[in-house]
Amino acid sequence: MPFRVHSIESAPDDSKASLELARERFGFTPNLMGMLASAPATLKAYLTLGELVTTTSLTPQEQQVVLLTVSRVNSCPYCTAAHTWSGSMAGLSEEDLAALREQRRLDDFRLEALRQLASGIVAERGHLNPRDVEEFLSVGFTPQHALEVVLIVAMGTVSNYANHLAKTPLDDEFKAYSFEAVAG
Repeated sequence: MPFRVHSIESAPDDSKASLELARERFGFTPNLMGMLASAPATLKAYLTLGELVTTTSLTPQEQQVVLLTVSRVNSCPYCTAAHTWSGSMAGLSEEDLAALREQRRLDDFRLEALRQLASGIVAERGHLNPRDVEEFLSVGFTPQHALEVVLIVAMGTVSNYANHLAKTPLDDEFKAYSFEAVAG
């Protein structure tokens, strides 16, 4: 396998500090970060995007709705498991997590509008019908929120595509949330 999951000790020198930061942030070094360590700039960019996501006006639950939606639309089993884990930690209910994993409608109309916008941005590569944006705004979200969704989609896309390339192995911490997307 050409893609290696680095430990802090085996990582290129320019990635060591980023892996330390990841371990502090998550309590362990996720395999995604170890894999990204082969490209120090990519690892740093991903962690920076993650830090910026935490500064948005979207709640941690809303952030995870977007990340889990992006992971499912992009058919990324690694990120689907990881964001089910982090969505649970952020307080999303088991029912909402199951609906997100199955790409089903959420009962909460606001979270559903968020899911729909994120899904549309990914599926349509940002070319949404103005009506879709209006529906998002009609439930109390703002243009700022919509642009923050774009940021979160960017973060999710980096990890989804990198995991597709590398076939990143699932961390033990995420195995209880493993998920295989059905092709089609």
